Amino acid sequence: MYADDETVRRILQDSGDTWAVVGLSSNRSRAAYGVAEVLQRFGKRVVPVHPGAESVHGEQGYASLADIPFPVDVVDVFVNSALAGAVADEAVAAGAKAVWFQLGVIDEKAYERTRSAGLDMVMDRCPAIEIPRLSRRA
Repeated sequence: MYADDETVRRILQDSGDTWAVVGLSSNRSRAAYGVAEVLQRFGKRVVPVHPGAESVHGEQGYASLADIPFPVDVVDVFVNSALAGAVADEAVAAGAKAVWFQLGVIDEKAYERTRSAGLDMVMDRCPAIEIPRLSRRA
């Protein structure tokens, strides 16, 4: 409902290779940790964004999107829905090309704002699921 296959494919293949993963920490039991590994295997640079600013998967972490000193192509959001809209707004302000809200992360108003700002957006989906699914269909 919140993304068609073409939008998912465009974000994964054409939006760029630097992904800020908001909510990524060194906690191996969290979904963000495993999804970030999949993104790296798919050739993406994964930039952790977490208040603790930890380094994860060999990449320096940052406390916020605004702290990242280089361009980010896609912002992958692992925070709860109540906080996700503000992250989407930060992604727009940071000049990202796309925003990806993970499974269970839904904010329809943020989706509308982000799309109106000209960014591609996927909501309530997971790239670790979509990468192999779209590969099988190619």
